[in-house]
Amino acid sequence: MSHSFFGGFSLCRGVDLTRWKEEMQKEAKPADLANFVRHLSEDHVFPNKVLVDCTADTNVASHYYDWLKKGIHVITPNKKANSGPLDRYLKLRTLQRASYTHYFYEATVGAGLPIISTLRGLLETGDKILRIEGIFSGTLSYIFNNFEGTRSFSDVVAEAKEAGYTEPDPRDDLSGTDVARKVIILARESGLRLELSDIPVESLVPEALKSCSSPNEFMQKLPSFDQDWARQRHEAEAAGEVLRYVGAVDVLNGKGRVELQRYKRDHPFAQLSGSDNIIAFTTSRYKEQPLIVRGPGAGAEVTAGGVFCDILRLASYLGAPS
Repeated sequence: MSHSFFGGFSLCRGVDLTRWKEEMQKEAKPADLANFVRHLSEDHVFPNKVLVDCTADTNVASHYYDWLKKGIHVITPNKKANSGPLDRYLKLRTLQRASYTHYFYEATVGAGLPIISTLRGLLETGDKILRIEGIFSGTLSYIFNNFEGTRSFSDVVAEAKEAGYTEPDPRDDLSGTDVARKVIILARESGLRLELSDIPVESLVPEALKSCSSPNEFMQKLPSFDQDWARQRHEAEAAGEVLRYVGAVDVLNGKGRVELQRYKRDHPFAQLSGSDNIIAFTTSRYKEQPLIVRGPGAGAEVTAGGVFCDILRLASYLGAPS
């Protein structure tokens, strides 16, 4: 789903994938969510209907409740609904449990990694979640995995930006807000009733650069803070440690946090490469040795895999042969 969509013809004869761009230009209309949902609701050819929201749009996410209420299943990697106001989240989950519609969002945390399903599996089999900790940002994972030796922090950020790992404005990644959204999603899945504002977030954007008028200005001024970053790296290396940007849910104490931490070099978080994510579940069952899920946690291909997995899961729930 996006800000424009194909006309109703696609429901009947599908989309020619060899000519989808031409068809889009010819047939697409400005997105009107109300009319689109009305069209789906009035269609009696297909007994099961699902909306797949691949936007990051808050307005689109605000419609999930109405769609589920109309009997339309929802699948999404959009984090906005599950990390938004707590009352809306609880209302959405209550409706989901009370209705025959399904709401799947595996790709909201870890893209294609089985994070949400692993957490649910632990809870459904009677385990008790004690703590969840992880490196949830592929961008920040890449930056700190490569911030070593004599490399400057600004050079690594520039490299990540050039490679397409960062948002157009790297401050969107360095602020930690996206990590906080993933932390609040896992906290709520674990039973905590927290608001996004309850999560302390350590921003990596220097205070003096928050007011930069453009990404270019930010990147030009970032080298002036390289000495501070080099000092932090040196202090960590002197202790046999590395710097990692992590999010954590302390279920026992009902808290969450997002911050820069130091880990010994033999710690699993210190042994990542590239832009990998890693999540550790400490539970009553996995107390001495946490359950680890690791792998690529960002990118269109793996995110699409996570969304497609939810589509297949929905089909199975609705009776499709496995």
